[in-house]
Amino acid sequence: MMTDYIQAAMQRATYRLSQDEDLVYGEIPGFDRVTACAETMEACRSELVEALEEWIFFHLSRQLPMPVLDGVELPVKDML
Repeated sequence: MMTDYIQAAMQRATYRLSQDEDLVYGEIPGFDRVTACAETMEACRSELVEALEEWIFFHLSRQLPMPVLDGVELPVKDML
């Protein structure tokens, strides 16, 4: 279930190249502060997955609501 959720979130990720620093910037719309910045797209994606996992664990540990993504949801009370 967690893998499906992460995959659904990562499909929403957007990336852009920072012209002044030659870095790739990534974010997931709808997930506050889930961002990453790295020298390559692959590294940026990896850092973005890490940031997303931290966001998920933070929300689950505090029983905060989680958005439903493509019909995939993480039921907060069932995960604890």
